[in-house]
Amino acid sequence: MRLFGAVALALMVVGASASAHHSWAALYDVTKSATIEGRVAAFLFRNPHSFIQVEVKGENGNAVRYGIEGASATQFAQQGVNRDALQPGDVVVVTGNPGRNVADRRMRLISVVRPSDGWKWGGNFD
Repeated sequence: MRLFGAVALALMVVGASASAHHSWAALYDVTKSATIEGRVAAFLFRNPHSFIQVEVKGENGNAVRYGIEGASATQFAQQGVNRDALQPGDVVVVTGNPGRNVADRRMRLISVVRPSDGWKWGGNFD
């Protein structure tokens, strides 16, 4: 009976953490992709998701900041990406799924390229 209780508790904990994680489709239009080019403002290498903040020239010429949500630090590290991979000022071309609310200027990362040296990352993660 103790084994049953331990297994039931473990399943509840795993189920609760899985349901707490959001669906990509809730925040991003995964049926579309968009590409932006700009300068890295920050690379937040962390769990559960890393973020690349990219400043893009807006329609009026002023800088507009986009938040690009990507893989976890653990997933990036497993693919050879570390916290120093992207530095403020790096010019990057980012492709991603646009946010459902365009005014938020968010994207889900599909790929990133740094044209100055050809460094690139592309992946599909859940």
